[in-house]
Amino acid sequence: MDVLFWIATNIFGTPAILLGIIVLLGLMLQKKSVSQLVSGTFKAVIGFLIIGAGADVIVKALLVFEPMWKEVFGLTAESLGSFMGQEAFSAKYGSAVTLAMLIGFLINVALARFTRFKYIYLTGHMMFWTSTIFAGIVVHAAGDVSIWKLVLMISVVLGFYWTFQPAIVQPFLRKITGNDNIALGHTSASVALLAALSGKIVGNKNNDSEKIKVPKGFEFLRDSNVITALSMGVLFLIGALILSAKGTPAAAELIAKSGDQNFIIYSIIQSFTFAGGIAIVLMGVRMFIGELVPAFNGIATKLVPGAKPALDAPIVYPYAPNAVVLGFIGAFAGAILWLLVLGNTVSYIFVPTMIVLFFHGATAGVFGNSTGGVRGAVFGGFITSTIVAWGQFLMVKFFIASTVPDTAMWAADSDMFIIGPILHFLAKLIF
Repeated sequence: MDVLFWIATNIFGTPAILLGIIVLLGLMLQKKSVSQLVSGTFKAVIGFLIIGAGADVIVKALLVFEPMWKEVFGLTAESLGSFMGQEAFSAKYGSAVTLAMLIGFLINVALARFTRFKYIYLTGHMMFWTSTIFAGIVVHAAGDVSIWKLVLMISVVLGFYWTFQPAIVQPFLRKITGNDNIALGHTSASVALLAALSGKIVGNKNNDSEKIKVPKGFEFLRDSNVITALSMGVLFLIGALILSAKGTPAAAELIAKSGDQNFIIYSIIQSFTFAGGIAIVLMGVRMFIGELVPAFNGIATKLVPGAKPALDAPIVYPYAPNAVVLGFIGAFAGAILWLLVLGNTVSYIFVPTMIVLFFHGATAGVFGNSTGGVRGAVFGGFITSTIVAWGQFLMVKFFIASTVPDTAMWAADSDMFIIGPILHFLAKLIF
């Protein structure tokens, strides 16, 4: 058991190591030279870590953006009542979560080996959070269920989810990438699928976001780095101006974080920082995919014939960088709408999690653009905010209220909000 937990924590819990091992194994199965083994493995790990570094830069900018807009709308944390909380839940059920994650992955590999669904899920951090949220739902529904019953149920659900989730969105991803080399392994799959389907209805695929025609004097708008910085700069600037005018203690506390620098200048710099984070992620994706795909062919040929790696959401960003921004803008606009609607209808204070809104809205934007162009990308983002807003309300209030609603507010993603109610029903039925 100690060995299994060590593997779950240090291998599956460290995606860079897991993916480095997979690349190394793939190259070894192809009998590559020592030089190629070292080069391919190291570049894959470095590329993946570059993606993480870029994501950290994005998150840090969003950690300024999110409280800014919370204060603009006067949002405070929702009162969650009596609940276990992430720390206590991890102390009691953490071993079950890690073991379920490991067994679920083995089920995923077995299904990929013996069925026609040849997808191996490799997004480690999503594997952990999905396992945690699903375990919280089962415990809330079934009470103090035994560890082994919990592990068994969650393992099976995870194994099937990690196998079939990439398969469902693959037809649209194939259209985006132009090949069948990689798959999407991310909890934004539901909104990506909805965005692609709705894009056919509300959009025009000929009006591709990457082919936007602009006057000659505005050709700088064709550069994805520039359009990202400009779009986020406008949102940061508006938030900073409103915050500076409010004069509340909370606003003053946020403004004080800029130190000696003027808060408006500080906010604009954050928008450029955000754009820089996107550029870093795109560079890391290109480097990482360039090593992973050829190496994975070794595994696909020798161990799991025809297998495809299902990877994190940023793998789709380089194919439509403008759609990434449009998707986030649609998600942000939708979040503002739904926080007003929820607050005035069911008295729930929806706290938009900008990290989720960005990564999921951006993914939905790329998928929506593939079938509906600019309108499809924006509407894909709006779908994301709709799922996240109402999903958060239902999950926090009804499906996970006694266990980890605090985690559901900031770590639960689109797929979890859709699968959660189904899992809750099954747990009640079985246990």
